[in-house]
Amino acid sequence: MAAVGSALGGGVGAEAQAADGHRGGVEGYGYRLPRFKKGSRLLFQGDSITDMKWGRKESDRNHYLGHSYVYLIASRLGVDIPEAQLDVYNRGMSGHKVGDLRERWQKDAIDMRPDLLSILVGVNDVGRNQDPVDVTKWESDYRSLLDASRRANPELRIVLLDPFVLASGRLADADSFRQWRDQIDSLISIVGEIASDYDTVRIRTQEIFDAAAKAVSPEHWIWDGVHPLPQGHELIARHWIEEVSARW
Repeated sequence: MAAVGSALGGGVGAEAQAADGHRGGVEGYGYRLPRFKKGSRLLFQGDSITDMKWGRKESDRNHYLGHSYVYLIASRLGVDIPEAQLDVYNRGMSGHKVGDLRERWQKDAIDMRPDLLSILVGVNDVGRNQDPVDVTKWESDYRSLLDASRRANPELRIVLLDPFVLASGRLADADSFRQWRDQIDSLISIVGEIASDYDTVRIRTQEIFDAAAKAVSPEHWIWDGVHPLPQGHELIARHWIEEVSARW
């Protein structure tokens, strides 16, 4: 994981990198670029953090990706590696838990035949349940998604993002935050085990936001404890590209 100063674009080193970064004929960030075969399909799955009102009408090319980190990743890579002609899809669904993903997985994942699958899920399993998360079932459901996807495409590239929260908005109260964070931490441990077992790229999103909140404030990144502001989505996008580029 890059230092927060680097991720935020601060410091002399970051300026030097930016000055040298030319992608697609346009000056930009000096990060490494992932390698994709031409026409690769990238599929992003999750809940409202991924969803961010992506257009359900596929012919509407103004809104088809929404305005989450998915949009930022697609726009950045579209400029940086236009020759790859990446085919990017957002299938995040607001309010969904891992069990909801499992129910729609055939239609919204397997049938879409992605070359890369990125998943961010977990916060609704904490926030929409009266009881603590059944971590055994949560893990079983999560693994079933990857099992089905790998059976359909043994060469599938997979990126898993840790669920996350910050002490802001409705979670600014210390007791409320602790209740959520304890459960989120248990899910993060499971994602780490799954990422290792399935040999995926893992984005340690909670660690990223913790460091960023310490450098500035939680409210700068996430307005309600759960949903990132634009700069929060940008933080996810930068680290996603960084980690994927380091692997592929």
